[in-house]
Amino acid sequence: MSKQVPVGVSARHIHLTQEHVEVLFGKGAALTEFKPLSQPGQFAANETVAVHGPKGSFAKVRILGPARKATQLEVSRTDAFALGLMPPVRESGSIEGTPGIRIVGPVGEVTVDQGVIVAARHIHFHTSDAERWGIQDKQLLKVRVGGERGLVFEQVLARVSDQFALDMHIDTDEGNAAGVKTGDVAEIVES
Repeated sequence: MSKQVPVGVSARHIHLTQEHVEVLFGKGAALTEFKPLSQPGQFAANETVAVHGPKGSFAKVRILGPARKATQLEVSRTDAFALGLMPPVRESGSIEGTPGIRIVGPVGEVTVDQGVIVAARHIHFHTSDAERWGIQDKQLLKVRVGGERGLVFEQVLARVSDQFALDMHIDTDEGNAAGVKTGDVAEIVES
């Protein structure tokens, strides 16, 4: 049985707490939806911020909503070099001991002392998909992508929840290396 999964290539983006949304955009501010994302209830916001590292910065970093319990900047390794940071590869939400960043919005700024990661490549599985394919939450998978630069991604983290929709997430460095774009299809070859 073929285990095919849609691919989403994630550019740099940031998740903010509601407190930080209000510091950056003004008291009472809320994120507004630009477009929905592959995961139910998640969206790319109209709002963007600038991020400043020790060596460089990026303007217009897209915020993903809704607001979260911790502020987190997800970058590729190439982005991290440009910022002058060496963040670890981590699962989203695992920010303990990671570098911080200065975030600048239209009405304020905030500096967080941790929260910058290179997101671990992962697949969101709805519980029913994971059960059908015999995949457990936190399991590491091998996933093949085709095309003229086809390759096998190892150490792909399975994230299972009845709140998820089936989708593989890789960053822009990984997408470029494999010649993959959002909407392409990958196949789980070892689980």
